[in-house]
Amino acid sequence: MSRHDFGAEIDVQVNRRTFLKGCTMAAAAMGLSEAVVPQMVEAAASAQRPPVVWLHFQECTGCTETLLRASHPDIGRLILDIISLDYHETVMAAAGHQAEQALQETISKYKGKFICVVEGAIPTRDGGIYCKIAGRTAMDILADVGPRAAAIIAIGTCATFGGVQAAHPNPTGAVGVRDLVKGTPIVNISGCPPNPISFLGTVLHFLTWNKLPRTDQLGRPLFAYGRKIHDQCERRAHFDEGRFAEQFGDEGHKQGYCLYKVGCKGPGTFANCPAVHFNDVGVWPVGVGHGCVGCVEPDFWDTMTPFYERLPGVDIPHGGKGAVAGATSAGKKILGVTAAAVGIHAAVGIGKKVLGCGKCSSDEQE
Repeated sequence: MSRHDFGAEIDVQVNRRTFLKGCTMAAAAMGLSEAVVPQMVEAAASAQRPPVVWLHFQECTGCTETLLRASHPDIGRLILDIISLDYHETVMAAAGHQAEQALQETISKYKGKFICVVEGAIPTRDGGIYCKIAGRTAMDILADVGPRAAAIIAIGTCATFGGVQAAHPNPTGAVGVRDLVKGTPIVNISGCPPNPISFLGTVLHFLTWNKLPRTDQLGRPLFAYGRKIHDQCERRAHFDEGRFAEQFGDEGHKQGYCLYKVGCKGPGTFANCPAVHFNDVGVWPVGVGHGCVGCVEPDFWDTMTPFYERLPGVDIPHGGKGAVAGATSAGKKILGVTAAAVGIHAAVGIGKKVLGCGKCSSDEQE
């Protein structure tokens, strides 16, 4: 075997390992059994890779950057192996007229069969003139491409809910995809940026079962957005015990106490950030001492700000009335009941002895 062949075989093995690991991670993130992994692998490994048109509008390209920078597994390469990325302004080799020709050919040839991914908000004010590509507004492009797609994946909070562009006073009239496109299945992968595993899981779900995953009322997949960050957070026990960081850098902050009082929006945010870390970092913002800013929620730039002030309407435990205190209290009660039982048992024993001794005395007298 030549050095070239050996290197190619190693690359195939690594890619296969990465492929399996990626599918396994996605299955775990979706709460599925390992038994479905082979089915997902088979669907993802099909020679008939689904065409994907990736549209960029009002955004910072952070969602694409996050996807491409993810590793262990290399989700960027994994996605590119699974799908046929026919149009993506940032990573495609073509530019100008060639790029636009690729877009038109794809949406015409694969009408009703391609996946449309949208990254970025769509400005609607003044006829949508605040975002144009090849002389066409984002509104026009989405109106042309969206209805022809088999499904639309809106990636990032800008594409899902308008993001920072839609923050008050929203001068460009920025909105999310769901506000403009009707009649085409849409799934929202919100986040600024979103977790690449959530995107990968959605794509694999669609390829495996030919349908989008179950979603919440905001169109987000339940497997990624079905639980509050607050309910999965490693600092939750401190919240339940009434232990809080009062300000950044204080003793409570150093001890890893709950960050609610310094602005953490975890109690009002639905996402899998505590359970599924991304970009090979192994940690997440709250884990390293910064509160959640609620970036997966609609209008978070307005509803979650100021970021370092408390979220209203959250009941705070006082005086250590949480789980540990409850256990201590229960323990005292149990000890009290046990002590009483021991006392009763002892009294009964003494009574029996007294009665017994009395009987003995009577017998002796007889």
